[in-house]
Amino acid sequence: MSWLEGSIMARRGVAKGEERSVHSITEATQGKYHYVYGPYVSPVLTVKPGAVISVETHDAFEGKITSESDKPSEILNFPYLNPQNGPIFVEGAEKGDVIAIRIKEIRPRGPQPAGTTCLIPEFGGLVGTGDTAMLNPPLPERVKKVEVDPVKGVKWSDKITIPYEPFIGTLGVSPEIEAITSLQPDYYGGNMDLPDVAPDSVVYFPVNTKGGYVYLGDCHAAQGDGELCGVAIEHPTVTTVHLDLIKGWSFKWPRLENERFIMTIGSGRPLEDAARIAYRELTRWMAADYGFDELDAYMLLTQAGRARLGNMVDPKYTIGASILKTYLTA
Repeated sequence: MSWLEGSIMARRGVAKGEERSVHSITEATQGKYHYVYGPYVSPVLTVKPGAVISVETHDAFEGKITSESDKPSEILNFPYLNPQNGPIFVEGAEKGDVIAIRIKEIRPRGPQPAGTTCLIPEFGGLVGTGDTAMLNPPLPERVKKVEVDPVKGVKWSDKITIPYEPFIGTLGVSPEIEAITSLQPDYYGGNMDLPDVAPDSVVYFPVNTKGGYVYLGDCHAAQGDGELCGVAIEHPTVTTVHLDLIKGWSFKWPRLENERFIMTIGSGRPLEDAARIAYRELTRWMAADYGFDELDAYMLLTQAGRARLGNMVDPKYTIGASILKTYLTA
């Protein structure tokens, strides 16, 4: 029996976690990619709970960086980065519900070298930025193109190969009334850059507007904790997701489960505020759904909780707080 058969999605979803229809969003059917999360554009696709959707995503630069001789500052048009597929309208989704997104598969597409990483002026974790303004001159621009193979891995150099560990960097639902850049993470998801948002996981988002309006893009072939220089191994993909709807389950921040653990995801600045949000939400989840006294959950997380650093470079930073499922069934 797969763990998915006992997942929250399968137990509480309208479609009971079943795959009931198949759809696709190609570059042609997507048409215009979006750089904002919000409810003010028409859905590119309308589905019922249980839908499986294959999506042709762009890399974070919409394929504009093609050579190691390119200069990002001359090619990229900030803030038009992180192109998003969608929005996808989920029938029956209303405020107070939750959309469950199971990530089935992520595979690279397009010619090699398919992966791109780079240094962008005044962007990254160890440099001065517009928000942390310094007199120091920016680091020199640098582009690295790499081959990405799901079996062989990411060829960094002749001596170093990084495992192919893909995940969706930017995933979420629409805010209720705001229109927010796809470069920023928040309560609706967005640019969390959290490596656990990967195949064989289910991510749960609170619905803020009718239909939910699911957006996704910015898939990474590999990334270390923090996305230190601000750019992971960005690559275009065919990403397949499975959507379900959970009625009447209300919380504020995204949640995730996989076979091993449950996780809550917080985003904010400074970084400790993101960690506080994530751990507070996990404490309350354990109390609400797993029978823990809230203070006992707080103390247990002090001993057994784990924190995953998504990004430390975006307008807000992201932390995932988790606990192993074995502690929840003891």
